Amino acid sequence: MYNEKVLVHFFYPRNVGEIPDADGSAFVGDPACGDSLKVTIKVEKNVIKDVKFLVFGCGAAIATSSMMTELAKGKTIEKALEITDEDITDALGGLPEDKLHCSVLGAVGLKKAILDYLKKREKELEDKRENNK
Repeated sequence: MYNEKVLVHFFYPRNVGEIPDADGSAFVGDPACGDSLKVTIKVEKNVIKDVKFLVFGCGAAIATSSMMTELAKGKTIEKALEITDEDITDALGGLPEDKLHCSVLGAVGLKKAILDYLKKREKELEDKRENNK
């Protein structure tokens, strides 16, 4: 059912956990299948220096979340925002048709964590402007 690369990311997922002082975070879920995902990111100089995930779901949800972190780490915010569910699936060498939705969870979780970071950053900049008046 799953190819070797998917199985490796399922049995030995990368970047599992949570960044305690994360710059951005997101929690997403797929009510249709019951999978849920938390993504946390650490950003330095507009580059994702670290990304971790916690997932409740099937083997494909674990593998796609793991691959998402591999694709995002080291990318600029702009490049990481361009990562799609198709990119995740392609990097894994494909998924069974009925498991493609799992890659969407990873892509959406990453984007929401980045948007959370950008929102926090904007708030910090607004606060600095207010304090400098």
